[in-house]
Formats: sequence, C-alpha cells, structure tokens
Amino acid sequence: MSETGTAGGAGRAAWSDAIDEILDGDHVVALAYATPAKGVVILPVTNFGVRDRDALTVTVNSSVGVPKKLERIRQDPNVALAFHTRRHASHERPEYVLLQGKATLSEPLGEYPMSMLERWQRFEPWADASLLWRWWQGVYGTRVGIEVAIERITVWPDLACRGEPTISGVAPLDGRPPSQRVPANGTGPRLSHRRAAHRASRLPHVLLGWIDAGGFPCVAPVSIVGDDAGGILLDASVGLVPPGARRAGLTAHKFGRNVIGQEQRKHTGWLEVEPEQGRIVYAPHTSANYRMPPSRFVYRLVTGGATRLGVPAARRAGLLPERRPKLLRHLRR
Repeated sequence: MSETGTAGGAGRAAWSDAIDEILDGDHVVALAYATPAKGVVILPVTNFGVRDRDALTVTVNSSVGVPKKLERIRQDPNVALAFHTRRHASHERPEYVLLQGKATLSEPLGEYPMSMLERWQRFEPWADASLLWRWWQGVYGTRVGIEVAIERITVWPDLACRGEPTISGVAPLDGRPPSQRVPANGTGPRLSHRRAAHRASRLPHVLLGWIDAGGFPCVAPVSIVGDDAGGILLDASVGLVPPGARRAGLTAHKFGRNVIGQEQRKHTGWLEVEPEQGRIVYAPHTSANYRMPPSRFVYRLVTGGATRLGVPAARRAGLLPERRPKLLRHLRR
C-alpha cells in the first residue's frame, strides 16, 4: 500500500476533485460502526453529499426512530463510510473509497429534511408531501446528523478493490489486527447459514466489515462462493481481508432509484481467514433483514410505521422527550 498526503492536523490537504465527485454523487454509502464486543455492523444509508473539504468532514444522518446505531456510535465514535457502488450515481468514476474517522452526533432535529431541503429533494419530495404524510413520517423526519471527521482515506482503483490502494491520513496504519478472543457461546453459525448464503448471494452488493489494527471499522466488497459446515464461504481481492479470526459484520443489499425498492440482509458473526488454504469463512450469529417493493406509498408507510415503533427506545436513549401523562399536560395549561 502506498501512503500520500495528510488528512488531518495543521496543514492538512483536502481530498481530490475525483474523490469529491464520488462523495457528492453516489446514491448510497455504507456506514460501519462497532458493536460493544468489537464486531461491526454495516448499514447502507442514503448519501446526501454533505461534506466539507476544508474541514475534512462528511455527514450522514439517521432517524431517532432507530436509536440503536446512534447509541453504539455514541459509545464508540470510530466509524467508516464505504463508497462502494455507482448504481444510480451521478457520475461514472471507478474508485472504491473508504473513509475512516470519528463521528460526532448532533442534537435531534425535527423536520430534519427541511434543514437540507435541496439535497433531500434529490431523493424524496419531502416539501411536496401532504400534511398527513408529514405527520405519519414525523419520527422518521426527526433525525440526528452524524458528522465524521476523516482521519484516513483509502482509495482503490476499482470497486472490487483490486490493485494497490492509495492511503492518506493522520491515523497510523498499525499492521494487521490480531485475532480476537473466541466468543463464550462458540464461533459456529447460530442460524441457518446456508439459507443466509443463498439469500445474500442474490443481492448485487455484499460487504464484509471488521475492526482494523487502528480501532476503526474497515469495509471491503466480497462475493459469496458457497457454504460448508463452518459457515458461508467468501471470496475477496487477494490480501484484502486480514488473516486470523475475529468478529465481523456481513451485509448484502440492493436499492432502486431514490432508494424506492430496497432489500437488506445484515448479519453479525465470526470470521476466520486462512490465507494458506485460501479460505474465508463467515459464521453468522445474528440477522436483521427487510425488503420493500419499489413503491413510494409503501416506502412512506413503512418508514413512518417502523420509526414510530422505535419511539419508546428513542425516549429511553434521550433522543425524544418523555411523554407526559394526559392529566399532567392538562394541569400545566
């Protein structure tokens, strides 16, 4: 790997025009964050192109109705953003871009889309929605900004991460991460890995994530090539995935234009890499999946309903105010 430039501290250099085109024009970006056990969750999110080249920050956002990832990022702010697909992008650049850095969460903001309306309207006509839909999607539209201060930028020549990457940043590269301690409940699959492999292999984008030697999530594209008794068999560019055994995340997904029509299959689990045998085996331990047809009506219905279900958890996390009993509200009038 080659290193060039700096990405932080005094005199730091902004990323190139080519990288800026990718950061602005990709339709979807993969957000990766750590679990308490130092595994990784990979979550595709809409890319609104919010960034500051001089400050070296990139900002994504999340509804308060799905607070678990916000709590995890609050506990461990080391995150990664993987610009891994050109589907529906506004450009045709070939590079795979991985940004790693520390996240800062904003305060929850109601009607968040209105604060960045021009960019939001790229994907969803929020300003044109009826009052009924705006009410139904109220929690969905109450969001937290996730601003990532970039500490390392890794760029591969193509989306399969073939060839030598260019690395810039102030976060040092500390070599390969050591293997992690074996989980108390064992390393083998804890769900039907053959079914998981079959369903994930039907989707166009498959990403593997782990914690690197510097403590940041790392995300790489992989392909599913089969399964055996130990788990799902993966293939990746030579030398991309570190040898050894560790907790890891695996996410497969697809999305339509304006993210209308989606499918995601997200797993956490155990990864074993044996370079001598050429084997990469992933044993899924947990699963979180969903699929939505390409319908804006269904999209609004589901996003509004799903985030409403997360209101109690959002209140416990302090992302929404506690609801006062009706009698107390009456007495305070």
